[in-house]
Amino acid sequence: MNLKSLYILGAGLLCSLQVVAEGRPQPSELSDPVALTLLVVIIALLIAIGVLANAVIGAMDIFREKMKQQGNKILLTLGFIALSAKRASAQESVTHGTLSQTSLWLLVSVIFLELFVIISLLFMLRYLVGIKRKQKPEKAALPGKPRVSWLEKVNNTKTLDAATEAEEDMGHNFDGIRELNNPTPPWWKWGFYFSICFAVVYLWRGYVSHSAPTQLEELAAAEEKAAIAKAEYLKNAANKIDENNVKQLTDAADLEAGQKIFVSTCAPCHGPQGQGVVGPNLTDDYWLHGSKINDIFKTIKYGVQDKGMKAWQEDFSPKQLAQLASFVKSIHGSNPPNPKAPQGEKE
Repeated sequence: MNLKSLYILGAGLLCSLQVVAEGRPQPSELSDPVALTLLVVIIALLIAIGVLANAVIGAMDIFREKMKQQGNKILLTLGFIALSAKRASAQESVTHGTLSQTSLWLLVSVIFLELFVIISLLFMLRYLVGIKRKQKPEKAALPGKPRVSWLEKVNNTKTLDAATEAEEDMGHNFDGIRELNNPTPPWWKWGFYFSICFAVVYLWRGYVSHSAPTQLEELAAAEEKAAIAKAEYLKNAANKIDENNVKQLTDAADLEAGQKIFVSTCAPCHGPQGQGVVGPNLTDDYWLHGSKINDIFKTIKYGVQDKGMKAWQEDFSPKQLAQLASFVKSIHGSNPPNPKAPQGEKE
């Protein structure tokens, strides 16, 4: 297949594309936009193959003598390339029917095959015209100078011995310690330069344009977020309080909340100061159902039905019951006026 044939084939395919663009009925799948695009790429690569093939043929004439010496190898290589080009052309002509998955992969395979042929032709042309990569001659190590390792190249340093140490002496000597010319590694200097640029951008965004938060603002935002999360956690944890895990609350806000509940709910039976009315005195050392915080919480939660005290677990949350029990515990020993006579056992 020569260049003229490739041009004719390309012109025929382009005419087919034009017919499809005009809306004429076609039995092939050229009406698919993907197929049109892939076929255009295939045509362009076929033309490039033809141009490179002609260049290779011209180079073969120049190096005819070399071909005679190594004719078998070159002919085999060119035969493989010609066979690949022929297969690429054959596969390109088989693309017809609806654009199924198989057809799509077929078109893509043709493109990859043509790319392989082009690369092979380029290598062959490079070989025929004698373009070879110039290899740098290895530099012989100077006598007396050690070989520089890759780590020393990265750090831009070198190992010194007694002979070369004098060349790097900076002339500063203090108490037997000499200063040698050993500069800072490049990666360290570039890191330092980057930190300077970062600082300038940070100062501009954080303190001049205020387009980004500073570290203190980020800390404040994080603390606020943590406080919200903590409050949510405590809110959920408060609903899990029972007589087994309740703890006495000592915070003023909790005791004040417990006092409000006591005055509005418990004062009619126990008195506004816990001195006892119908119910027992809550300020002395005598208890009917236990003096521990767990016992008081349990008594308030479940009540004492045979003595007329109702259960308050449906009226207050576990947190409120803990506040009320803690307030009752806090008024022990307050000695209010007109206390009721002791009831129960001393604890």
